Amino acid sequence: MKKRSTRTAGALALVLTAALAVTACGSESGSGNEGTAEKPVNLIWYTIGAPQKDTDKVMAEVSKYTAEKIGATVTMKQIDYGDYNQKMGVMAASGEPMDLLFTASWAFDYVQNARKGAFLEIDDLLKSHGQGIVDALDPAFLEGSKVDGHNYGIPANKELPAQSVWRFNKQQLDQLGLDYKQATTLESLEPFLKAAKEKLPGVLGLKMDSNFNPVVPYDYLIQGLPMGVALNGDSSKVINVLETPEMKQALETMHKYYKAGYISPEAATTTSTGDLEKTGKWLIDKADTQPLADNTWSTSLGYPIVSTPAGESIVYNWSVMGSMQAISANSEYPEKAMEFLNLLNTDAKLRNLIDSGIEGTHYKLTGDNRMENLPESKNYDMPTFSLGNVMLTYLNPGDPDDKWEQFKQFNEQGRPSPALGFNFDTSKVSTELASLQNVKAEVWAPLMTGTVDPATYLPRAIEKLNAAGLDRIIAEAQTQYDAWKASQK
Repeated sequence: MKKRSTRTAGALALVLTAALAVTACGSESGSGNEGTAEKPVNLIWYTIGAPQKDTDKVMAEVSKYTAEKIGATVTMKQIDYGDYNQKMGVMAASGEPMDLLFTASWAFDYVQNARKGAFLEIDDLLKSHGQGIVDALDPAFLEGSKVDGHNYGIPANKELPAQSVWRFNKQQLDQLGLDYKQATTLESLEPFLKAAKEKLPGVLGLKMDSNFNPVVPYDYLIQGLPMGVALNGDSSKVINVLETPEMKQALETMHKYYKAGYISPEAATTTSTGDLEKTGKWLIDKADTQPLADNTWSTSLGYPIVSTPAGESIVYNWSVMGSMQAISANSEYPEKAMEFLNLLNTDAKLRNLIDSGIEGTHYKLTGDNRMENLPESKNYDMPTFSLGNVMLTYLNPGDPDDKWEQFKQFNEQGRPSPALGFNFDTSKVSTELASLQNVKAEVWAPLMTGTVDPATYLPRAIEKLNAAGLDRIIAEAQTQYDAWKASQK
């Protein structure tokens, strides 16, 4: 069975520096209205993910369907994850024709490129050609993805909040005889890690890479930088999260675990833990969850996973913007582009054709909304999360009948961050931000992974970050945050 992921990808926002307004055009002329003899217009759609062998074959079927429905055909162009930011930046700057494109908080940065004019402002188009989208989405998706009061992209209908969990490798946990549900905080992991160290030789206690962050109750205004607002209590101030008591305690605990040998000595420089996952020689790690995530992880890894909450379920800007489709600012066919997005997010036949391929070739239906992959699915394995309304996709073997109801309940239970809807405009502090990123690359990972002693290293790190401009960035963020909060009243 192919891996069907709906999780929001990436905690670290990648700030793109080479994006200009996107020039777009269709490859064919004509309005392409359904039922007329006019030739359909062609929409060029750039998506993220590894290019697939059968993409053109599937898109030929997609185009037959969309030509009949909305008078438009679709050409999909795929760019792999590692190349997406750089290549999209170059193409945007050069005016490469495109009509639709994937964007997110972590890929071809949605907020920054909206402000630079790369995406069409779609408030009116949503009303005139996108009512199905408005009806399908939880209102928090469209509200939380506004940039300076306007919508520039359509969020995928998927999990809305983000919630960190402690994941346990059950095949290792079962040998310890401990109840994983007792693990509710970073500090409460200690009995598990100590037991693993004593009873499971060769098994790493706490698996992580250099992007690891302890769970603290703050919303980072820029992902990966230590400036944020409190999720609880007084949320009116933008603060340096490194100076909070919660972060100081977490870093002390991480260093304690590091000295005890519960964390890899190379954690601060590790870029991937994929090889370790293949061996199964680990006990605990941290991940963002969603309904039925344990089943998805267990299927993907090939061994059982169980998890327990490590933090609250919070709706953040970055979780709302984790997967979006935008219309090029200069598309010749903005109405058709919006009609296509509306169809993609409301029409189950189109959504599953794009997601899973051709029925009878790539998959077979085993019920009204349930499918099984066929061997040819290896030639068309798409990232489900990136392609629109996830809740229209067919159920896989093992999925419960109420899977999407569970997602809706999960979304309803998420608590909005006090900063939901606020997007920091960094244009006035771009020089300081560049300097800050350089210093952060030096000091962040050693602190977060427990590699260094925070008693001596943390004050020096704060001093370096402030010297690079963190205090000035926080002051500018505070000014904007105050104005935004006033506008909300």
